[in-house]
Amino acid sequence: EVQLQASGGGLVQAGGSLRLSCAASGFSIDDYGIGWFRQTPGKEREGVSGISSSDGTKYYIDSVKGRFTISSDSAKNTVYLQMNSLQPEDTATYYCAAGGYSVIAALVQGQGLRAHEYDYWGQGTLVTVSS
Repeated sequence: EVQLQASGGGLVQAGGSLRLSCAASGFSIDDYGIGWFRQTPGKEREGVSGISSSDGTKYYIDSVKGRFTISSDSAKNTVYLQMNSLQPEDTATYYCAAGGYSVIAALVQGQGLRAHEYDYWGQGTLVTVSS
C-alpha cells in the first residue's frame, strides 16, 4: 500500500525554523518526484518545492528560495523540507505528494509543481508562524 506520512509542523515565531518530513512506504522515492504543497483556507493549493531524487533536481517557488531546502534520504525513503526564516505568510497546512514521469519532467524542466500530476498524497501537517 502506498502511503506518505507528513510530520514536523508546529507553532514557531517569525524568523524561526521547522523541518518537515515526508516518510514514504509502498514505493521508492527514487522512482518518483516528491513535492511539498501548502494550502490555507479559501486558497488553492500551492506547490512550494519538489525533488527528483534520482537525479538530484530540486525546485523552489520564488517566495521560499534561500529560506527552504528540500532534501531526500533514500535509505530512509524520506523527503525533508527544512524551513528557515519563517514568516507569517508561510502559515499553512503543508502536504507532501508523489508523482511519476510527468512530475519528474516538470521538475527537471523547471516548470514547477502542478497538483493534478501527483498520484499520491499524504495528510497535511500544520505550520503556524506567529508575528
